[in-house]
Amino acid sequence: MTSRKPPFLLVHGAWHGGWCWNRVVPLLQAAGHHALPVTLTGLGDRAHLMSPSINLDTHITDVVSTLEMEDLNDVVLVGHSLGGMVISGAAERVSKKIRRLVYLDALVPKHGQSAFDLNSAEFRSKLERQANEKGDGYKIAPIVDMLGITNAEDLAWVHPRLRPQPIATFSQSVDAPSFASRIPSTFILCKQFGFGATAERCCQSGWPVQEIDCGHDAMMIKPAELSELLISASH
Repeated sequence: MTSRKPPFLLVHGAWHGGWCWNRVVPLLQAAGHHALPVTLTGLGDRAHLMSPSINLDTHITDVVSTLEMEDLNDVVLVGHSLGGMVISGAAERVSKKIRRLVYLDALVPKHGQSAFDLNSAEFRSKLERQANEKGDGYKIAPIVDMLGITNAEDLAWVHPRLRPQPIATFSQSVDAPSFASRIPSTFILCKQFGFGATAERCCQSGWPVQEIDCGHDAMMIKPAELSELLISASH
């Protein structure tokens, strides 16, 4: 990578795909950054690969392989929502390639925690029940009301692109015993969602914490403001 400005690798959350960054990528590129969205196995345009074998490790490998195949270094690795689990695991494996981790309204796990560990017991029961009753035991249908998107045209564009999420990406714990002490990290809070306590914990750990006054899917709701924060975090 020869760009003077650090590249961005953008990792989506549950039910999404690389498509969700379509409004952010051109803005980062216009500012002189290479910006590459990843689509995780079983989602987006890789939905045809959905299977019971997909778990958190699968998605971590997707990110690690992209970093290696694209020969990316000094990367700002961004994870949205469940993507926080993915970037944490990837950081453990390829820390030398990463300049900064950015958790966009995302789960921030400790070593050995799963996404279910970071959510309520009620949330886990709901998803497990849905997977067993309607998802062949291993996949979860999209929960659209979590996204915070209110614009009708945006919803009409997003809704048909959402795909079921492998439940093992929620239940498998992350293997990341030492990434947090090695890599600078930033948390970006979407104020109209529910990650306030996570943002506070990050702040107490000395991380920079930024805020956007919008729902959970900031990359679609406020792409310009989000892009500015990402670029600021890359410095």
